[in-house]
Amino acid sequence: MLKDISTISPIDGTVFVQRHCASPAEVQSVLSKATFAQRRWQQLSIAERSEHIRRGVETLMESKGGIAEEITRQMGRPIRFTPGELNLFEERAHHLISIAESALADVLPTQVSGVQRLMRREPHGVVFIIAPWNFPLLTCVNTLITALLAGNTVILRHSSQVPLVSERLVQAFHDAGVPEGVLQYLHTTHADTRLVMMAPEVNYLCFIGSSSSGLMVEQIELGRCIGVGLELSGVDPAYVRADADLAKSVDAVLEGAFFNSGQSCSGVQRVYVHESCYQNFLNRAAVVAQKYVLGNPLDKATTLGPLVRLAAATTAREIVGQSMSMGAKTLLDNTNNHLDQSTTCYMAPQILYDADHSMAIMKEDSFGPVVGVMPVKSDAEAIELMNDSDYGLSASVFTQDIKAAMAIGAQVQTGTWLMNRCDYHDPTLAWSGVKQSGRGVSSSHLGFAQLTRVKSYHMRIW
Repeated sequence: MLKDISTISPIDGTVFVQRHCASPAEVQSVLSKATFAQRRWQQLSIAERSEHIRRGVETLMESKGGIAEEITRQMGRPIRFTPGELNLFEERAHHLISIAESALADVLPTQVSGVQRLMRREPHGVVFIIAPWNFPLLTCVNTLITALLAGNTVILRHSSQVPLVSERLVQAFHDAGVPEGVLQYLHTTHADTRLVMMAPEVNYLCFIGSSSSGLMVEQIELGRCIGVGLELSGVDPAYVRADADLAKSVDAVLEGAFFNSGQSCSGVQRVYVHESCYQNFLNRAAVVAQKYVLGNPLDKATTLGPLVRLAAATTAREIVGQSMSMGAKTLLDNTNNHLDQSTTCYMAPQILYDADHSMAIMKEDSFGPVVGVMPVKSDAEAIELMNDSDYGLSASVFTQDIKAAMAIGAQVQTGTWLMNRCDYHDPTLAWSGVKQSGRGVSSSHLGFAQLTRVKSYHMRIW
C-alpha cells in the first residue's frame, strides 16, 4: 500500500504538500534509469556535461521567486531571505563548473623512458543524496553539482518537509535538456530509503543531517565498501577576544546564532567572551537581539520565522529550561511575546548568559534561536572550552590580530576556522567536519576527489 507524505507548514499548521511515496516498482525504475543513463553521461566530455548543468541552473533560476516562496511555506524561513539561498546555489554551482576541468584533469607523474603513466578520476556511478530541510538547496549543491560534473548520475531524496525542492530541481534540469535518468528524485518512507541505501545500484551515498542519523547511516552501509559522505551536526563556538571590534562582533555572532531561526548545522550556539569585554558584549547583544522581528515569514518585515515543527521548538525550549535550572540567566524578556507560546512553532530569540559546560545550551544541538554566553580569562581557556565538545564543524574567532587567529585556529578541533565571521561557507574551500560532525569533503577541488575513484594507468612501451 502506498503511503502519503504530508508537509505541514510551520507557518499555520496546515498541510501545504501531499505526495505519494514511491512504490517498490517505481524505486527500481529510478535505480535502473540512473544506472543506464550513467553509462552515456560518463561518455560526454567535461565541457559537455558542464554546459548541460549550466543550462539546468539557469532554468532553475528562472523560477526563483516561486521556488523561494515554496521553500518558505514548507520550512518557515522569512521570504526576505529565501531568494538568497537560490542565489548562493547558483554561485556555488558556477564555481564548481569553473574548476571542473582542472579538478578532474589527469595526474601525470614524472615521466620515464619507455613508460607512459597517469592517474585518472572516474565516476563512482550512481550517487544517492539524502538532503535536509533547513537549507534544502545549499546543503545538496556541492555534492549534486560535483557528482554530475564528474560523470555520475544522481538520485535525490529530500526531507519530507521540503519535497517540492527535489521536484523543482529535477524538472529544471529536465527542461534544460539534461538527459533522462541523469538527475531523478524519490519520495520514500524511512524504511524504503534504507532499502535504496542498500541497493546494489547505488555506488556512493551522501547524507546531510543530524549526527544521530548519520551514525545509523554508517551502520546501514557497513560492509558495502562504497563511499559515504557524512555532513552532520555542529554545536559551533565563537570566541570574542579582548581586541575584537565589539559592535561588529556582536552583530555577526547574533546573526550566526539566529539566522534561519538558529536552524543551521554551522550556526553559533556557544559564545566565549573575554572577561574584559563580557558585560559590554551582553549590553550590546540585548539591544541587537531586540531588533529581530518574529512573525509570519511571508511578511517581508519578518526577520525570524517559526521553527520547522512544534517538536523542534519544544526541544529548544527544553534546552533553555534545563540550562536555566543549572544557573544560566536569560538576557531577554520574552514573556509578553504573543507568538512565542509553548503550543506554537514560533520562538523568540534568547541569550543565556553566565552559562557553563554543565548546561545543555553549551553541549547539545538546540537547532533553535538560542545561544549560550560565558566569560573566559584567556585564549588558552577559550581553546579548551571550544574543544570540549563532541562536535567540530566550524568555529569562529573575533579579533583584529590575524596571527593570533591563525595560532588559535591551529589548536581548535574543527573542519572550518573563521575570523570575524561565522556560519559561512567559502565555495573555494573544502567543507568538512571532525568528531561527530561528519567525515568526507565537499566543495572545492577536493570535493571532486570524493565523488570519483582513481584509476591508474601504467603502459610499458616496447
